[in-house]
Amino acid sequence: MWRQLWLLRRSSGSTVRVPGWGRQETMPRPLSLRDSPSRGLRVQAQTDRLKFPEWLAVFHAESHRKWPFWRRDPTTISWNRKCLRVAARLSIILFSSPIRAKILMLHLLAADTVMEACCADGHQMATQHRDCSLPYTSESKECRMVQEQCCHSQLEELHCATGINLANEQDSCATSHGDNTSLEATFVKRCCHCCLLGRAAQAQGQSCEYTLMVGYQCGLVFRACCVKGQETADFAPGDIGDLQEAAKISEIEEEQEDPYLNDRCRGGGPCKQQCRDTGEEVVCSCFVGYQLLPDSVSCEDINECITGNHNCRLGESCVNTVGSFRCQRDSSCGTGYELTEDNDCKDIDECESGIHNCLPDFICQNTLGSFRCRPKLQCKSGFIQDALGNCIDINECLSISAPCPVGQTCINTEGSYTCQKNVPNCGRGYHLNEEGTRCVDVDECAAPSEPCGPGHLCVNSPGSFRCECKAGYYFDGISRTCVDINECRRYPGRLCGHKCENTPGSYFCSCTVGFRLSADGRSCEDVNECSSSPCSQECANVYGSYQCYCRRGYQLSDVDGVTCEDIDECALPTGGHICSYRCINIPGSFQCSCPSSGYRLAPNGRNCQDIDECVTGIHNCSINETCFNIQGGFRCLAFECPKNYRRSADTLRQEKTDTVRCIKSCRPNDVTCVLDPVHTISHTVVSLPTFREFTRPEEIIFLRAVMPVYPANHADIIFDITEGNLRDSFDIIKRYMDGMTVGIVRQVRPIVGPFHAVLKLEMNYVVGGVVSHRNVVNVHIFVSEYWF
Repeated sequence: MWRQLWLLRRSSGSTVRVPGWGRQETMPRPLSLRDSPSRGLRVQAQTDRLKFPEWLAVFHAESHRKWPFWRRDPTTISWNRKCLRVAARLSIILFSSPIRAKILMLHLLAADTVMEACCADGHQMATQHRDCSLPYTSESKECRMVQEQCCHSQLEELHCATGINLANEQDSCATSHGDNTSLEATFVKRCCHCCLLGRAAQAQGQSCEYTLMVGYQCGLVFRACCVKGQETADFAPGDIGDLQEAAKISEIEEEQEDPYLNDRCRGGGPCKQQCRDTGEEVVCSCFVGYQLLPDSVSCEDINECITGNHNCRLGESCVNTVGSFRCQRDSSCGTGYELTEDNDCKDIDECESGIHNCLPDFICQNTLGSFRCRPKLQCKSGFIQDALGNCIDINECLSISAPCPVGQTCINTEGSYTCQKNVPNCGRGYHLNEEGTRCVDVDECAAPSEPCGPGHLCVNSPGSFRCECKAGYYFDGISRTCVDINECRRYPGRLCGHKCENTPGSYFCSCTVGFRLSADGRSCEDVNECSSSPCSQECANVYGSYQCYCRRGYQLSDVDGVTCEDIDECALPTGGHICSYRCINIPGSFQCSCPSSGYRLAPNGRNCQDIDECVTGIHNCSINETCFNIQGGFRCLAFECPKNYRRSADTLRQEKTDTVRCIKSCRPNDVTCVLDPVHTISHTVVSLPTFREFTRPEEIIFLRAVMPVYPANHADIIFDITEGNLRDSFDIIKRYMDGMTVGIVRQVRPIVGPFHAVLKLEMNYVVGGVVSHRNVVNVHIFVSEYWF
C-alpha cells in the first residue's frame, strides 16, 4: 500500500479535516478528468523511494531540535504529502500512542514551511539541469533528502510530460536521444506508450476505462489521453480509491463531508492548464515549458531556444517544440562516421558492414573513420611486404649494422647477403703493383695521356700531377685540366664595342647589322646603306640602319620594306566617296569620270555636274514641244490645254521646276463651264536623284495657295493626290508658312531610278462643305539612276 502511486495536482487543494487534530488542514485533492494530458497537463508521479521507518526516526529527532513550534500556512502544502500520510501511520506504529503520534505530526507540519523551500530547490534543479545527481548544498540532512525526493519527483513529471507531448505531436515515441536504457528514456517511453494506447482506444471506439494490469500511473495516462478533453465524471476510479485510502486514515471521524463541494477548480475551473483554489481566489499556473499569459488564465509555449534554457551542445542547434525543445546537429559527421540518435558521431566499421574494397588476397582492418587492407600472403625471410602485398628484398647490408666481420665487404643478394674479403685500397693517384702487394704512383703525364689538355705542359708528382697552362687558360682544380678563360664573360662590356665572342685561348669582336668593325678591331662604326641605293624610290640613312620612304601616291611594301607600291585610292575604304561616279586608278594618283552622256566633270575633278541641254541648245525638241531638263538628260514634252482653258502667258521657271499653266476661259452663256470648280490645270516637271541613303521623307514639291476673297466666311483648303501614286511612294501634307497655306508633296519610300511617274494633285477650296474652287497640278517626276 505504501508503494501505491498517487497523482497529485500541484499547488491545489481542498479543505479536509484530519482525524485527531483539532483543526482543518488543506490536503491534496485527486486529479480529475478535466486535468487530462490531452489538454497539456503534466501528470506528477510521486513514489516513496525512502525507507520510511529510518527516515521518520531521523526526521522526528531533528524536528524537535530545529522546528519546535508549528508555523504553517495552510495554502502552501505542496511537497510530498504522501510522506505525511505515511508518517502519520508509522508514528502510531512506532510510538504506540495516538498522543505521541499527534505530537510528531505537529512537528512534521511545522517543518513543512521550511521543507517547502527545500522541495522548491529540488524542483528547480530538475527543471533547469535535468539531473538529480548534482551535490545538494543544504546543511540540513533532512532538507537534502527532501531536495532529492522532490527533484526525482519533478524529473519523473517532466519525463512523463515529454512522453505525452511526443504522443500528441508525432504519434510515435521515437526520440533524438540514442540511449534507450536510461531512466529518462524509460519514463518518456512508458508515458508515451500509455498515451498512444489511450488514443488508439478512443480511435477504435473502445472504452476509456483502464486496467490495472498496465499499472496505476499508465492507466491514468491511458484514460486521460483517451477521453481527450471530453466532459466526464468528476472522479476517476483511482480518485475514489484515493478517497477510500483517506477514509481509512480517518476511521474515527464521525461525520464525512464532500471535500470538493465548494472547489472552484473542480473540472479544471477557468484555467487552461493548472488551477488552485486558495479560498479567496482562483490562481492559474502553467506546466513546465509554458508561461502564463497576461490574462492570467491561458498559457503559451516557452521558446527555450531564445531564452537559453536548453542543454544543446557546441555544434548543435536548438529547435523549439511545443512544451519542450530538441537539439539538432549543425554539420555532418564526415566520411567514415554516422550520426547516432543522441547526435554523436560513431565510427562506421566498414569491415563488419562489408562496404570495404579490399581485394580477396587482403584482410580488412577497421580504423577510426576508415579501414586498412592487410595482405594475407606472408613473405619469406629476407623480404618485406609493401602496401600492394608484393614481397621486396631487404638490403641487409644497409639495414643491419656491420653484418660482415672486419676486413670483408657486404654484398646484398636476393633474400640474403654475402661477405667478400677486402682488397688493398691504394687511393687516388696510386695503383697496385703487378704482384698486388703494394701501391705505386700513377704517372698521369705518361703518353699518350694528356690530362691537362692538348698543348699544355703536364708535370707528374707522387700521387698526383700539375698543369702549366698556356696563355688564355687556367687550371681547374676540380677537373684537374686546363680550361679556357672566357674573357667576354670575365670582362663584360670592356673588351668590344658591340659583341664579344670567346675563342679557345682568346676572343674577337664583331658588330651588329648596320655597323662595321673599326681599324682597332674593337670599336664599331655606322655603315651608310643608302650609298648602294637599296630603296626603289627614296632612302634615308639612320644610325646603324636606313629607312626607305615613297613619294605621294605610293606606299612602302609590307613584304620587303624597300619597294614602293602604287596606292589604289579607288580601292580604299573611302574610295567610293572620292569620285561622284567612277574612280580610275593611275600610278601614283587617280582620276574621276562621269557617265558618258548628260554629265560633265566638275572643276574639282571629282564631282559630276548635270548638263542643261535645254539651256545649251543641244536638245532636239520640235517647235511644238517644250524642253525640260532632267538629271543626266532632257525630255521633250507637249502640253495642250483642254477645252474651255487657255495657256497662261506667265509661265514661271523656278529652280528645277518648269511649269505650264492652263486657265479656265468660258464662252459666253456656257453655264456648265462656269459651274465647273476647276479653275487651273498645270503641268510641271521635277527631276530627282536616286537617294543613296533614304532615312526619312524627302520634301520635293511645294503648292502655295492664294486664298480667294469670300466675305461670308473663310475657305478650307484640302490637298489630295488623286492619280499616279504607285506603291504609295508619295504623300501630301498641309503646312502654314509665312501666313500662307502650303501643300507639300513628300517622297516617303525609296525609289531606284530610272523611274517616271505622273502625279495628279488637287487643291480644293471648300466653303460650307462645298468645293468652290479647285486647281489641278500634273507633276511629271523623273528619278535618275544616279545619286548625284
